[in-house]
Amino acid sequence: MTRFDHHPVPHGIVEDMSFSVGQVARLAGITVRTLHHYDEIGLLTPRERTPAGYRRYADDDITRLQQILLYRELGFPLDEIAAILDRPSTDHLTHLRRQHELLTRKAQRIGQVIAAVERAINARTTGISLTAEERLEVFGSFRPEDHDAEVERRWGGTPQYAESQERIAAYTKEDWLQLGKEAAALNDDLAAARTSGVPADHPDVMDLAERHRAHINRWFYTCDHDLHRCLGDLYVEDPRFTAVYDALAPGLAAYFRTAIHANARRATTP
Repeated sequence: MTRFDHHPVPHGIVEDMSFSVGQVARLAGITVRTLHHYDEIGLLTPRERTPAGYRRYADDDITRLQQILLYRELGFPLDEIAAILDRPSTDHLTHLRRQHELLTRKAQRIGQVIAAVERAINARTTGISLTAEERLEVFGSFRPEDHDAEVERRWGGTPQYAESQERIAAYTKEDWLQLGKEAAALNDDLAAARTSGVPADHPDVMDLAERHRAHINRWFYTCDHDLHRCLGDLYVEDPRFTAVYDALAPGLAAYFRTAIHANARRATTP
């Protein structure tokens, strides 16, 4: 963009109100070579010359240069700019209004690009490629990124972490909603089994544990029975997990761990 509006008039040119080619180049933030080129193609030919033949730019020349630079900022080629500026029926205010409209449209497009880049950055840093509205619909007030640092610290070097990050980065809102629906249904079935007094090592409850392992395999990472046992232990050892499960049914975290271990024994016992 032009820098004329932000630059004081250089000392020594107030008297004759004209500018040398070097002064104009510094004011506009362009090169002397560019001004020479504009003169050679007839786009901007200064109206004054010194007795020695040096170019001098008057106010009208500066105004035309501002218009040229604005249209260049908007991507117009030089020949088209010349045709636009040389239309006899178009005045300076008309040019400004047109440029304002074009710049506004450009700003809107840039804003859309910035938003897209921000979504891409968010997807790369949090692993969740959703808009703000979609995140609210899927997660409510829960913010997965608040736990990213701990998750990466505890499991960042594992292949399961890498696999999970790669997979969830591609999930759509519909994927997340389906994932959540399946998890909620499983938790309801676990809570119902616990509440009804079915033993944790009953085949039906072990089937629920296997369903949980399959859910992890489907949505996050490859989870064998040994890793599943570790998850079951985590649900009891970490009070945050325990609180989540026990809120569904008293003692559900320990009940679920027993079911997971029983299911692993069933799968690995000849």
